[in-house]
Amino acid sequence: MKQYLLIILSVLLLASCTKMLEEKPKSIAAELFYNTPAEVEAGLNAIYVPLRQEGALGALYQCQMEIYTEYMYGRGSHAPLNDYIGLDNTNITRVGGMWTNFYLSIRNANIVIQKTPEGNQLSDAEKQRYLAEARFLRGLSYFYLVRNWAGVPIRTEFNMDSINLKRSTQAEVYAFIMEDLQYAEQNLPDVPRLGGTPSKLVAKTVLTDVLMNLNRYADAKNKALEVISSNKFSLVNVTVAADFDKLFGPDITSSTEEIFYLKYSRTPAGQGFGYLIYAHYPGSGYYPPGGYYTFYSDSEQNSFIKNWDKNDLRYTFNWYSQTFGLGATTLINRKFSDKTTTTSGGNDYPMYRYADILMFYAECVAQADGAPNADAMEKLNMVHRRAYGKNPLIADPAVDFKLADHNSKQAFIDLVVKERAYENCSEGKRWPDLKRLGIAGQVIQAVKGKTVLPKHLLWPIPTIEYNYNKAIDPVKDQNPGY
Repeated sequence: MKQYLLIILSVLLLASCTKMLEEKPKSIAAELFYNTPAEVEAGLNAIYVPLRQEGALGALYQCQMEIYTEYMYGRGSHAPLNDYIGLDNTNITRVGGMWTNFYLSIRNANIVIQKTPEGNQLSDAEKQRYLAEARFLRGLSYFYLVRNWAGVPIRTEFNMDSINLKRSTQAEVYAFIMEDLQYAEQNLPDVPRLGGTPSKLVAKTVLTDVLMNLNRYADAKNKALEVISSNKFSLVNVTVAADFDKLFGPDITSSTEEIFYLKYSRTPAGQGFGYLIYAHYPGSGYYPPGGYYTFYSDSEQNSFIKNWDKNDLRYTFNWYSQTFGLGATTLINRKFSDKTTTTSGGNDYPMYRYADILMFYAECVAQADGAPNADAMEKLNMVHRRAYGKNPLIADPAVDFKLADHNSKQAFIDLVVKERAYENCSEGKRWPDLKRLGIAGQVIQAVKGKTVLPKHLLWPIPTIEYNYNKAIDPVKDQNPGY
């Protein structure tokens, strides 16, 4: 099923260059399309294409997020990110490309949302499911936009032809996201249409994340518990570090832990996970086609890495030593590796895993109730046990955290957030956590000794937007500092 979706995406990608240049012919085609299930599903598949691009969630977004963390540093054209003073022109161009890709995904979703209700060979149930998937992906795209740019123009199926749209407030964008995701939650199927497409539980998971970003922790706790209580997911057992490839490896189609992954494959051409070439050192053996080693760490100079318990199998799985002129203690991250490929990485990108929802729930209990409880600690311990090669479901006094040692609200949240950093290393999830919790500056100062300027927390509205969108003033409507 994964291969089928990827083949469709490959065809759509090849066709997109000419279609994007011919706006009116595409509009005419849309009027004749979206009548049958196959046609609508082709339109749905097109929504994923921009998200999966190397310039978006296929590589560069994760690179940017990881270099911002306290445990990683950038090289080459990514080195300016190490200073936390904002973005230089090269990185402004990069994030502008991400903006474009998120809005292309939104545009493709809007076409499906606009045209599907008119489909003359679709049942009402099919229309609901297709609209739910399109609205889920639209809401997800806006979630990435609002966290990195704050308020943005809200483009919908009703204003698709309008170039000049004001910059909506952050609150308005979040309200729109909630509407889309709640519709998706109600109308998505229990079983995904294809591997790598959303189900009802996927929508609940993303809603949990959105609610946490809105500081609605009681609602987020309940939503996370719905996912956990479904008993549809479980942590993958690990006994040695290499077993984590059962989660992140290039040959894994799916696992019991997968909630929502962006799917990639070595074949057909152009469908690989581009992140690998940015991660690895050429000749290291972890990615034979080469590598840019865009980001790295240091086992002695970085206190986060130095203090990471070396008995934690996640440490061994994540890091390998590689000298390239910065000293003998330089480390490269290998979470995503493909040792046998000659073309591109076959790994998938884990946007949401069961480990994420367990730790979301654990934090939300303390945030909402003012203190952790035994259930929250148990959910955290499940992830922690697995990190040490233990059965996640069997208590183990040798590795389990004790509630008595972390029974205050802040102590427990600090513990969860630290564990999430170990668990999600190299997945692009740490920096959004630090921003949501308002501790990015504090953490970076403590580990890297750098002051994070406020403008570094948001990206600039791209030139390509305000050059054409005259409802946005390049001075008054720009994010502070740019």
